[in-house]
Amino acid sequence: MSETTSNLSTVNARISPRGGLDILSRDEIARLRDASAGGMHELLRRCALAVLTTGSDSDDPRAAQLRYPDFDIQVLQQDRGIKIVLHAAPASAFVDGDIIRGIAENLFAVVRDIAYNANEISSSGKFDLGTGAGITSAVFEMLRNARVMRSYQDPNLVVCWGGHSIGRDEYDYTKKVGYELGLRGLDICTGCGPGAMKGPMKGATIAHAKQRQGRARYIGITEPGIIAAESPNPIVNHLVIMPDIEKRLEAFVRLGHGIIVFPGGVGTAEEILYLLGLLLHPDNADLPFPLVLTGPKQSAAYFEQIDQFLRLSLGEAATSRYRIIVDDAAEVARAMRQGIKQVREDRLSGQDAFFFNWSLKLSDEFQRPFLPTHAAMSGLNLRRDQPVHLLAADLRRAFSGIVAGNVKEEGMREIERHGPFEIHGDPEIMKALDALLRAFVDQRRMKIAGEYRPCYRVLA
Repeated sequence: MSETTSNLSTVNARISPRGGLDILSRDEIARLRDASAGGMHELLRRCALAVLTTGSDSDDPRAAQLRYPDFDIQVLQQDRGIKIVLHAAPASAFVDGDIIRGIAENLFAVVRDIAYNANEISSSGKFDLGTGAGITSAVFEMLRNARVMRSYQDPNLVVCWGGHSIGRDEYDYTKKVGYELGLRGLDICTGCGPGAMKGPMKGATIAHAKQRQGRARYIGITEPGIIAAESPNPIVNHLVIMPDIEKRLEAFVRLGHGIIVFPGGVGTAEEILYLLGLLLHPDNADLPFPLVLTGPKQSAAYFEQIDQFLRLSLGEAATSRYRIIVDDAAEVARAMRQGIKQVREDRLSGQDAFFFNWSLKLSDEFQRPFLPTHAAMSGLNLRRDQPVHLLAADLRRAFSGIVAGNVKEEGMREIERHGPFEIHGDPEIMKALDALLRAFVDQRRMKIAGEYRPCYRVLA
């Protein structure tokens, strides 16, 4: 039920739940309403508005708030369940007074995940979030509650990473790769936003239709600090909101069976360093995990820069864990399918689950949340006098801080108050890092639109 407000730009509506919120006990309803009405309300409002502005071409998390300053969301308790009440919601989310089905599903995913994290993860005492085992258990429970794991299905989930701000040639190539993956029966998981996160899903939808593959998964995994800057793309049919970037990254590597990296910016570099840091840990040395870096021929120089930086900072051990394939979508899909076959054989021999990678070792450096303050950024150990997987962990944190300064509201405020982050380290690594970041700026990989003002200074 909806009511259009002035000049048809916003809509007031009451929406019944779909999916995981359709059958709830009275106690669950009460706790859900308490979470949404308490300190989590502003978080819920921001994330809900991001879903309702699906398709936005802005990566400024404050833009939607300025366009819809009167938007609000409330969770009402009723004997038959709950109702979501929207006030001054974007009219673009509705067709003839009815909310678009995919947007409605993702809206209830927002309510589900924020409430579940507040009630069952953060404050319940069920999980020791000070330990790695406790964090992994929490990640598992959040994914299970979101109903994205399939116990009966052979490994087939490919995680696709890449930038939200990419060129047309690169975007079209991501669709081609998604199409080839779909033809081979592989499902797609991305960060849920535009650009390289949307393209593979779009290509796969056509291939899945051709192969008459029903119940295909297009999983989008995000976190509250990112979703407002990268609204879910319309193809996502399973949206999951993790509490922070570390749990989001762990969800990707625990859920996925292989990873493809398309061109991107600092967020993509952060993801690459995160995964390589895990794979360089001695306990993961023999663990199969296919990793392919790919793009069209126009992106060959981009991957040369990434490869040079990784080779210089982390060494040959890191570069041996990935393969670069340029301008050959079919070969990317073949390589990924073959790699996932090896994953399946390894899981069978080790009696590990297909739906969650329990065998992957994550050390504390990759699970502990990193708050990118000026002190934390300048205190990172970006030198070679440490195990290589620990250097990768701190390099990942450096890129995470730049992401925060670029697109996360809290990070942007930190930069506005205190100026750019300062990043110190080994002179050779700093020189390579500065060159890589300058290339990202020159190639307009930092921001979708407008002039980019760096939120960092690299110092030797």
